[in-house]
Amino acid sequence: MTIFKYAVLLLAFSLNAIGADYYLSPNGNNTNKGSAPSSAWKELWKLRKVQLMPGDNVYFEEGASFTGQLVIEGVRGTEQSPISIGTFSVKNGKTSINSGMAHIDADKHLSAIKIVDSSYIKVSNLEITANTPISDNLSGKKKEMRVGVLIRTYSTGSYQSISLDNLNVHDVFYYSKGIKRSSKETKSANGTQNYGWGIRVINNLPDATINDLKITNSIVENVAHTGIKFTSKHRRIFDVTVQGNKVYRTGGPGIQLSGVIGGLFSDNQVNKSGSHDDPRKWGRGSGLWTWSSEKIIIEQNHFTNANGPGDSAGVHIDFNCKDVIVQYNYSANNAGGFYEVLGNNYNTAYRYNISYNDGHRVKGKNGAFQEGKTFWLSGFNGKKKRKGPFNSYFYNNTIYVDASIVSKVAIDKATDGALVANNIFHVIGDAGYVLGDQYTPEKNGKSNTKNFEFSNNLFLHSKSWPHAAPVSDAAPIFGDAGFELSETPVPEEFEPKNTNIVKDKGVLISFIEGDVLGLYVGMEPRMDFFGNPIVGKPDLGAIEVN
Repeated sequence: MTIFKYAVLLLAFSLNAIGADYYLSPNGNNTNKGSAPSSAWKELWKLRKVQLMPGDNVYFEEGASFTGQLVIEGVRGTEQSPISIGTFSVKNGKTSINSGMAHIDADKHLSAIKIVDSSYIKVSNLEITANTPISDNLSGKKKEMRVGVLIRTYSTGSYQSISLDNLNVHDVFYYSKGIKRSSKETKSANGTQNYGWGIRVINNLPDATINDLKITNSIVENVAHTGIKFTSKHRRIFDVTVQGNKVYRTGGPGIQLSGVIGGLFSDNQVNKSGSHDDPRKWGRGSGLWTWSSEKIIIEQNHFTNANGPGDSAGVHIDFNCKDVIVQYNYSANNAGGFYEVLGNNYNTAYRYNISYNDGHRVKGKNGAFQEGKTFWLSGFNGKKKRKGPFNSYFYNNTIYVDASIVSKVAIDKATDGALVANNIFHVIGDAGYVLGDQYTPEKNGKSNTKNFEFSNNLFLHSKSWPHAAPVSDAAPIFGDAGFELSETPVPEEFEPKNTNIVKDKGVLISFIEGDVLGLYVGMEPRMDFFGNPIVGKPDLGAIEVN
């Protein structure tokens, strides 16, 4: 063998390190080596004695339960040789990997899995709970949190590629059962007390980055606050994928991102965010919301039954965001509403979404301190002067509101640049105009909205848009799209039967006057809600009719 060939082989071996395997089983023994199913360890703490290296694998026995905390700290896999956490089973003398799940309960720890300052980590096939109370009263240490899976930084550095796949995170609470939070606590911006969270990613260091995070095919259910949450006050979390997850009955929002640059949130089902079915929960939250984030695509998700006295839309874009695209989503029965874009946002879009009976909340009823709204542009951006939003695109959406709901609209005086076209406003009852009502409510007075392009939308009747609104459609179309809905409709039922009124009636979407950027993903999508191609002029609404 030549020296060159030997060097190539050595390089290949080093890039694809052959790691060690570690096994845990309730039938194991902590005096074992842990290197095979037959010599497995019994308890989680044994892993703290191991320095995991590239290519290493940790396997928990399928169907078994473990108590304690799995800590992965300062561990670096490589792109070619990540470190994997999964499960094993032995049947008829044959070992299988990741064919079932194992269970980790946090017991008295603050998190069941804690990943700190680490790279190239894969975690899969685990059920995670944390329901043993940390405290029996609300006067515990403020802002301490319980988390199913916590990923965070404490040291400067660049941390790469962490993936969570096929996890089942549920029943995560900080307090004992029976604790009741006050309505004042639910009204606070994000809660001031201690909560249980499903999955959290935190990087608040200015000189650290977390890149390439994936949370896929997982369930997060019955937690006290947010299901999946990203936090980076210096905007140092990059390239996030949250895909194919089910997030149910969270006390706070289903999914929330703050300070994320680059993200795809798709094919998730979020139901009953802001749940109050357990008094330990916060009781308020949108299906998904963004804050101070850029280049985010939210598509092909279902957001249903969000609850709460404030917020609690299907999706809302909170302030300080740019280039957030909300498309191809189904939004239904969310108390706070459907379309909500707050201040200091730039070049956002809602397009080809379906909304059914969103915004049914009535201010003053059942403790509600905000109106539910079908359509809301707001200049609110915290304690600063109301500003924007800027260049907000809203086109080819289908909005259906039945006769039991007054469809409310609010448009901030500071709105600068908006386009509303090709939508179907199938509002059966009346529509009403209200003022924006965040923590610093909008005041009455003359509207200063600029560059508002509102044209070519289909309204069921003349009352489907409030006459008191500061803007109205310059070329409205009135008529019945002919929806035939069942008692619990599915998206397929929102295809108009009266095709003549919608087919090829759309206009091509161009830049808002004064906007030189448009949408970073392009102005004209190539498909409708169901993935059907858009050929020639678009139809009205979210679905291209046959």
